[in-house]
Amino acid sequence: MSSKTHKRSQEIKTLGSSQADKAASHERIIKAAAASIRRDGIDALGVSDLMSEAGLTHGGFYRHFRSRDELVEEAVDAALAHGARRAEAASNIGGTPAITAIIDGYLSPLHRDKPETGCAVAALPAEIARSSARARQSYARQVRRYLDLLVALGPSTDHDAERDEAQLILSALVGAISMARAVDDPELSDEILQRTAHALHRRNPRD
Repeated sequence: MSSKTHKRSQEIKTLGSSQADKAASHERIIKAAAASIRRDGIDALGVSDLMSEAGLTHGGFYRHFRSRDELVEEAVDAALAHGARRAEAASNIGGTPAITAIIDGYLSPLHRDKPETGCAVAALPAEIARSSARARQSYARQVRRYLDLLVALGPSTDHDAERDEAQLILSALVGAISMARAVDDPELSDEILQRTAHALHRRNPRD
């Protein structure tokens, strides 16, 4: 191999490594931001603290994003997609047992106490309503995914009836976990989760 060819090969390797490092850093930033906005809200997201949490310098922020708004939009997308994974994994059980698993997982103390790893549909509705068009579109897309998933798991062949049931289940899940996080009484918080789960299970013909 000539020295010129070798030099070019090394340049390509260096470029590839640099791009891979940048992609890995970008993913760390988005992951940290997605957790932060689910835990503390969009308005509380600070660039300096976020970059420090991701193990990067504040000055490196603009290598990845043109603005804080761009970061927020990407983080919202990631939070919505990541927060739905447990429900989508539970759906693999199939049928009504899957609905049971989704209800129990969603209305669990773990989900209530760890919003940073949970469902962004429940964590962010008020803020998303005041956010960008892209964020609202992402939120709507995730709501539709949940509804379609629940409809597909329902035992009835009546699509309208299953759609009604899916709307009810999703609204109850999101509302209950939101209230359970907001109240200052631990016993009431537990009761909200337990009684909502019980009420939804009573509607489930195979529970």
